[in-house]
Amino acid sequence: MGRTVGIIGAGHVGADTAFSLVTQGLCDEIVLIDNNEAKARSQGLELRDMASLVPSRVNILVNDYAALRRARIVVMAIGPTTLLREDRMEELLETSATVKQVVPLIMASGFNGVIISITNPCDVIAAVIQRESGLPASRVFGTGTSLDTARMKRVVGEFFGVDPKSVSGYVMGEHGESQFVAWSTVRIGGRLVSEWDGDKQPDLPAMKDQVRAGGWDILLGKGWTSFGIGTATARLVDAVLSGADTVFPVSAWDEREGVYIGQPAIVGVGGIGRALPVALTQDEQRAYAASARVIGRAFAAL
Repeated sequence: MGRTVGIIGAGHVGADTAFSLVTQGLCDEIVLIDNNEAKARSQGLELRDMASLVPSRVNILVNDYAALRRARIVVMAIGPTTLLREDRMEELLETSATVKQVVPLIMASGFNGVIISITNPCDVIAAVIQRESGLPASRVFGTGTSLDTARMKRVVGEFFGVDPKSVSGYVMGEHGESQFVAWSTVRIGGRLVSEWDGDKQPDLPAMKDQVRAGGWDILLGKGWTSFGIGTATARLVDAVLSGADTVFPVSAWDEREGVYIGQPAIVGVGGIGRALPVALTQDEQRAYAASARVIGRAFAAL
């Protein structure tokens, strides 16, 4: 099996994920699928136009479900018809119905790889995909709080004037309203941000609000968000294809809570190697449990 990646959904997010994969040379073939065939073909043509400009040659196929048989990864990037919604849970009825139609088509191709879900509400949709596909929970996961964690690193880095890559730590829980910054994990150069004793005293609640509002601010300005999530997904795809066993905050199955939820997990060739328990404070443990209940209630209502 080569480095073939299927992307279901050729909208802003699916297309920018494909763009990231092509420009970084992370796969050999992309199967781009959308119910709007004209859009899918246009996106595929533009990606092929880049062939002489990028380091690696990537074959682009359009609306070929049969080709998913050789895919090692399928990215679920189906979006709602209406984007301007404050709560991602409002998208659930529409996106879950589409996912239920698409997953049988994926599995009928003979696909036997890993499914990564971007589709919102990310955590609930990951559970829907796993149930409909019958794949092991380890081989289905969502992008979870990967983007939220990147936003947190940006906010913290900008406040302290350091490169966001020098910030470590996690946003956990739902990729949505009940998420929380696990400040007990957030460090700069090994030093806890919450215990910073320099001239700049961080306002942690205000910084948390900036993290949560980041996506909404982008959405109001340009109508959608795609660069960050497309790049985050490309990193996850690379981790699976290369067997990197890299730790990411993704939406992975939590056996105790009985939900997919944003948490640090090792991502490698088989999908989720294992989730990594985090030593959270009592307040953070309560926030995690509360977020799990939000996800669980949404899934149970389907």
